[in-house]
Amino acid sequence: MVSQGYTRSEYDHCLYFKKLNDVFIILVLYVDDMLIVSKSMGEISKLKAQMARAFDMKDLGAAKQILGIEIHRDRRNGKLSFSQEKYVEKILERFGMNKVKPMNVSLDSHFKISSGLCPSSDEEKDYMSRVPYANAVGCLMYAMVCTRPDISHAIGVVSKYMANPGKEHWNAVKWVLRYLRGTSDYCITFNQTSDSICGFVDSDFAGDLDKRRSTSGYVFTLADGAISWMSKLQDTIALSTTETEYIATSHACKEAIWLRGLLREIGRLQNSVPVFCDSQSAIHLATNPVYHSKTKHIDVKYHFVRQAISEGGVDLKKGHTKENCADMFTKPVILEKLCWCVTSLGLTKK
Repeated sequence: MVSQGYTRSEYDHCLYFKKLNDVFIILVLYVDDMLIVSKSMGEISKLKAQMARAFDMKDLGAAKQILGIEIHRDRRNGKLSFSQEKYVEKILERFGMNKVKPMNVSLDSHFKISSGLCPSSDEEKDYMSRVPYANAVGCLMYAMVCTRPDISHAIGVVSKYMANPGKEHWNAVKWVLRYLRGTSDYCITFNQTSDSICGFVDSDFAGDLDKRRSTSGYVFTLADGAISWMSKLQDTIALSTTETEYIATSHACKEAIWLRGLLREIGRLQNSVPVFCDSQSAIHLATNPVYHSKTKHIDVKYHFVRQAISEGGVDLKKGHTKENCADMFTKPVILEKLCWCVTSLGLTKK
């Protein structure tokens, strides 16, 4: 690719691009699968001919699927959608959950998951040794990473017990599968209404019942669809809700800067990325470094958020809790809030 005049992205080494006048041609590579994107069909044909001279290749035409992700185009309405319906249906059939009653939420609040639910008797250990817990969680994790941000928090919870799961942990996994039973046709839809990145960040407080750690969650959208998301247990125990939100904001700022740089390489310049946080105290802590006595115990790496804001790459803004779609990445939410979050991230039924 380099010998043909393409540039390898500094932000993602699987992406190569070339600018020809006002037209970009982009190649995204994953092992031996690739996608070519450009407004110029002539340049696409030229690149395919160059690649065919160097490698044994099969041209599958207009992209309809890659890595289990189905691609749908609605050119009339200017929409592009990604889904994993066939993959999800295959998972449900594999684990015998294709005919179960569906659930409305990805994980209900009645689940109090902890290590105290791990097997304690030989009988239970023997039973769980025959349960495909790790396989099920691994399959769900791939769906979560690619097109299903709505199960991120649930997968984060159940994946903590891969080494020694108990019956209640397995019940939580089956709950997620039952949720997918009713939402297997969900897809992330992108419109032409917005071409700028927007981020949302949130956290819970001491939600982990084992070590009382908190969960960070963020999501970024582009063209009214989710493009990047995370639900992750924080490395340290926070002493206040302000601190948990501050740590979560630090993670979100790092992602915002990476996304901004990646888009800048392919001609989509955005001066700053707005990141909405529902904690006014965390925003004050991030924008005003005078609170030294209250932040001495916070790890230095989390103060990266202050540098990101001062350099102008990130614009941290106050957003109301009711309008924060990152809420579902940190805790189980009620049906009404989940539906609103899902819609806000471009997740719709086909």
